[in-house]
Amino acid sequence: MKTDATISGVYGVDRKTGMSLPLYVGGVSAGFPSPAEDYTDQKLDLNELLIKNPAATFFVRVDGDSMIGAGIQHNDILVVDRSGQAVSGDVVIAIIDGELTVKRLYRDNRCARLVAENPAYPSIDIDRENGCEIWGVVTSVVHQF
Repeated sequence: MKTDATISGVYGVDRKTGMSLPLYVGGVSAGFPSPAEDYTDQKLDLNELLIKNPAATFFVRVDGDSMIGAGIQHNDILVVDRSGQAVSGDVVIAIIDGELTVKRLYRDNRCARLVAENPAYPSIDIDRENGCEIWGVVTSVVHQF
């Protein structure tokens, strides 16, 4: 069964690191530039912005294109939180037949399934046979241009 996007790496959170950089308030003009120093309001630490529960958070690297409709592309890094309960509509990291995958979770009264955000990939019904386990909820995606 074609279930891409799979996960090519799993990484822990290093809670000792931190780097606060200037956060510029106000809009960023796509027209004539203005001096950004006039708009510095506070410092921003990406660890604080992206990681709400450090002890329950990990990162994964995506391998594949099944989630492109959700803005998740090949080689993106996902921030995953294991502390909460996944609800219908969440993008989750799941284990299917021993393999990590990223999909959108849908539940109703009759069934639960994992759905790709690319029509080239089928949905996966969650049942006892495939041994699906939800590992965590994707909270952010780090995507480089």
